Amino acid sequence: MKFTLRPVLALALAGLIVQPPTFAASHREAPITALDQKADITDWFTFVSPEHPDRVVMILNVDPFLEPANGPNYFPFDPGILYEMKVDNNHDGLAEVTFQFRFQTQIRNAGLFTGFAGGIAGIPPITALSGPGSDGLNLSQTYTVTMIANGQQQDITVGQTLYAVPSNAGPRTMPNYNALRQQGVYTLSNGIRVFAGTVADPFFIDLGAAFDSLNFRMASGGGVLPASIDGDDANNYSPNTLAGYNVNSIAIEVPISMLTVDGGVHRASDKAAVLGTWGTTSRHAIQILGGDDNDGGYGWAQVQRMGNPLINELIIGTGYKDRFSMDYPQNDGQFANFFLNPLLATVFGSLGIPVAPAPRKDLLILGQYQAPICPGCGPGDAGPVADLLRINTGIPPTAAGSVKRMGFLAGDTAGWPNGRRLTDDVVDIAARAVAGILVDGTKYGTAIGDGVNAPAVAPSATFPFVAPAYDGRGSSHNAGPGLPGCPVRAGGVCPAN
Repeated sequence: MKFTLRPVLALALAGLIVQPPTFAASHREAPITALDQKADITDWFTFVSPEHPDRVVMILNVDPFLEPANGPNYFPFDPGILYEMKVDNNHDGLAEVTFQFRFQTQIRNAGLFTGFAGGIAGIPPITALSGPGSDGLNLSQTYTVTMIANGQQQDITVGQTLYAVPSNAGPRTMPNYNALRQQGVYTLSNGIRVFAGTVADPFFIDLGAAFDSLNFRMASGGGVLPASIDGDDANNYSPNTLAGYNVNSIAIEVPISMLTVDGGVHRASDKAAVLGTWGTTSRHAIQILGGDDNDGGYGWAQVQRMGNPLINELIIGTGYKDRFSMDYPQNDGQFANFFLNPLLATVFGSLGIPVAPAPRKDLLILGQYQAPICPGCGPGDAGPVADLLRINTGIPPTAAGSVKRMGFLAGDTAGWPNGRRLTDDVVDIAARAVAGILVDGTKYGTAIGDGVNAPAVAPSATFPFVAPAYDGRGSSHNAGPGLPGCPVRAGGVCPAN
């Protein structure tokens, strides 16, 4: 039996990974994840549950741009990847609580040409994830959830077999997909709820305009949004590149008392209410060729991580992106200059947008425990510079009708950078933060935006909150330039220019 070094370990041996080898938004935002799409974290969300305000929801989305019609196997989770959700509760930049997810794949009928079949050739439609009604679920995935707290490891599945929800093949194969998907919501020990499966990608952005050197569409304000568009939290005025695409999602809802440093639930003014969260994907550092993905390797090497959205994508330089992806948050001091003097701010300035001068200590709110997210934190509580998505669990969720896409910048204190919800417009928020709105909202508050103000599909009101996967047979990408998808425009057509 042969073995090989994974590329991530080779980079570690070359000195790119500086931490001890304990091995532990963005779409393909770093070179290493452009080559390893299954391990690419597209988005990381953390918010106080609107269903149960005594709980926190964390969502890890991976594997971007999944075409709903792309059979026959669609998009299973990778059994060779360790998916983790991490929580820092004592402001040291390290994980005190971790949830680990591992997937296993079962092929039930090796002779069948497709992963899912139903309503044909005597195979009944797929109406269940297991047992009667699951005959056509040829490619099935189960997974385990392990919680690590204070060094103690615990399987929290309480003896259940957890099934990942497959992609939506279409109405003949899966005639009631929403009911099928609901079967994938499980209650574990201590009232924890989990879900894993393919969903409609909730991210929203005009990627084409953003990466054509910020060539935003004039029909949507040319990158500076008029008040009528900027104030509309429900409609899109430019094409949403992610419309029509699916993504793989893992969601967990955990009682706040299981995450805080002392097991309590605290007021917003108490620093103990504030958590730092992030998600990671890792692969075996040494992989035995021919071995099973679940036991054919040794050690873990981190491939990707995400705390705040768009940090690696918009802030970190390309030559440092892989190192950022594979390093640990407590080592982020080495990247501080990207926050203190971001190149994107210089780009904005070259376009005539007023930009706050460097050094940009205001942006360290994304890298340290500071007010207003942590009003109880003093100078000694800031912790190391670490890219964590910080959330004040003492701030209750905003009522559905009052949610603002601009989050904290619009006075909605339950939105990013206080955690991140599915409807937070992190593209516009991040762009304005880079320009300097946190320094002086009047002087550096240009309404930079891409004209995409909401997800293509509204999130669900109940756990797991992410919307069901698009139907493969009925899939289309109808929100591109010159195509339907911007209903507030004449004819509902998204602008090309």
